Amino acid sequence: METQNLETILDMQNTVITPTDLLNHWQGHRRVTRRVIEAFPEKELFSYSIGGMRTFAELVNEMLAMAVPGMKGVVTRSWDQYNDASGLDTKEGMLKRWDEATSAINEYWTQIPAGRFQEVDVAFGQWKGRIHETLSYFIDNEIHHRGQGYVYLRSLGIEPPAFWDRN
Repeated sequence: METQNLETILDMQNTVITPTDLLNHWQGHRRVTRRVIEAFPEKELFSYSIGGMRTFAELVNEMLAMAVPGMKGVVTRSWDQYNDASGLDTKEGMLKRWDEATSAINEYWTQIPAGRFQEVDVAFGQWKGRIHETLSYFIDNEIHHRGQGYVYLRSLGIEPPAFWDRN
C-alpha cells in the first residue's frame, strides 16, 4: 500500500495539467466558440461557406456530436456510433443546445474515474487512444473549426471575438 501511495505522489508531481485544469481549458474554448456562433448573422450561420467548406452551423453540429456523446463514452466506457448532430435550424436553438452541452460536459467530467485519463479506449468505435488524447482531440477539433468560423466572419466584414479572451 505504501508503494502505491508513493507512486500516486510521484504521478502528481509529474502532472503537467490536472483534470480540473483541462476542463477549464476546454470550457474557455467553448466560451469563445459560443461568441463566434453569436457573431454570425442568422442566415449566414446556416448558409455561408467558402471554397466548398461546410457552413459554420454544420461545423458546430459536429462539435456538439462529439462533446456530450464523447463525454458519455469516456464515463461509461460504452460508445455510441458517431453521428453529426442535426435538426438545429435557428441560432437561438443552436446556442441553447451549446449551453446544455456545456452543462452536461461539466456533469460528466465529475464522473470520470481518476485513472481513466491514461486508459486506452476506442472513441465512437473508431478512434483508438488514451482518454486524455481523445479529449484533446475534441478540443483541437473545436479550435480548428472555430478558425474556419473566423475566416467566414472576416469575409463577411465581421470582426470575430478575441481568441485569447476565454472568460
